[in-house]
Amino acid sequence: MFSWGNGFQEIVWLDSNEGDSKTGEYEAILAVEAFTAIKTDHVNAFDKLKDYQETTADWIFGYLSYDLKNDVEDLYSMNHDGLEFPDLYFFQPQKIILIKEHRVEFQYLRMVDDEIDGDFEEILSLSEKQLLKNTSVQVKNRISKKEYLEKVSVMLDHIHRGDIYEANFCQEFYAENVEIDAIDIFRSLNHISTPPFAAFLRLEQYNLISASPERYLKKKGRYLLSQPIKGTARRSEDENEDRRIAQELAADPKEQSENVMIVDLVRNDLSRIAEKGSVEVEELCKVYSFRQVHQLISTVKARLAEGIPPVEALRTSFPMGSMTGAPKISAMKIIEKLEESRRGLYSGAVGFFTPEADFDFNVVIRSILYNSENKYLSFSVGGAITAKSDPEKEYEECLLKARAMREVLSNMN
Repeated sequence: MFSWGNGFQEIVWLDSNEGDSKTGEYEAILAVEAFTAIKTDHVNAFDKLKDYQETTADWIFGYLSYDLKNDVEDLYSMNHDGLEFPDLYFFQPQKIILIKEHRVEFQYLRMVDDEIDGDFEEILSLSEKQLLKNTSVQVKNRISKKEYLEKVSVMLDHIHRGDIYEANFCQEFYAENVEIDAIDIFRSLNHISTPPFAAFLRLEQYNLISASPERYLKKKGRYLLSQPIKGTARRSEDENEDRRIAQELAADPKEQSENVMIVDLVRNDLSRIAEKGSVEVEELCKVYSFRQVHQLISTVKARLAEGIPPVEALRTSFPMGSMTGAPKISAMKIIEKLEESRRGLYSGAVGFFTPEADFDFNVVIRSILYNSENKYLSFSVGGAITAKSDPEKEYEECLLKARAMREVLSNMN
């Protein structure tokens, strides 16, 4: 099904890898071939998305880039941007295929619904593409380790002065003038990571290859669900050591502090558009284990207040607290000064709206971004800096988060 979708100019593939059975609606979704679309910079972007979502009243798929912060608040982005993605891009697909509880459902626009049987036969006739082409991409650091350590020290000075309590500081790895098969790289990355919010997106020349473990925000009816991640530890092949690492992560006061601060920020964001008294923390600092890392994840729920449009829930909580810091606006201003690259789609969100105006969006982390026109490839990694942060350990955590992306890019055989 995924291989078949690769034949279209616009494709979104969302794969839960059976890891989101508790709160997910679908095991996988494929959406292809735009009927209508919206593509814009940050200026009035959420208003434009609201109009587009309400006008189509249909399935729409796409992304929100981190730089939509400049629409939400009086902020700007002046750092280097090698990717040149639009700030917001959504499309209404002609063809959608959904997998739920081992059943396949085709939802096609009426203009193409006579193609369902033929497409189904074509999908069945395809064999799964073998992993993988021999590809090697050598990435470079946008900043050196020395520069990273110096910038984290500046961030710590801000924290010690009381300007902020926590901020997510990121660094970019990139390659120029490279040609890749984005589909193959996604297959490889998804295979070694199997995250619950994996996504492949190609809209024109803009490619996202995402192995995200994190949900940003989901709406079902009037209920909202956010699951911020803060706290990371390595996995071990030794079962006893791996269990010990997970237990140490769960008990680590620094990691707990990072997570709790972001949970408070999420609760505050949601309270602005939630029914009074409905915001609650269902899980706090629970360890979830993925193939590459252990993570501390919290779950925050709320009930959307009467009369609040769905897009307003996104606008009010964007960008997500796990990728910014607290207080959010101060943290974003400091981030902009210290980081060397525009984040763009990294630490933004990819997802969909349904015809019933429900939605589900991930957080774009553990992701490779690629512009096939200017042949620029990029991935970024980062972590939360708090008063207890050790710059050397923060750098090591960045390398840990980058490991899977480096692996699939350096040698895919």
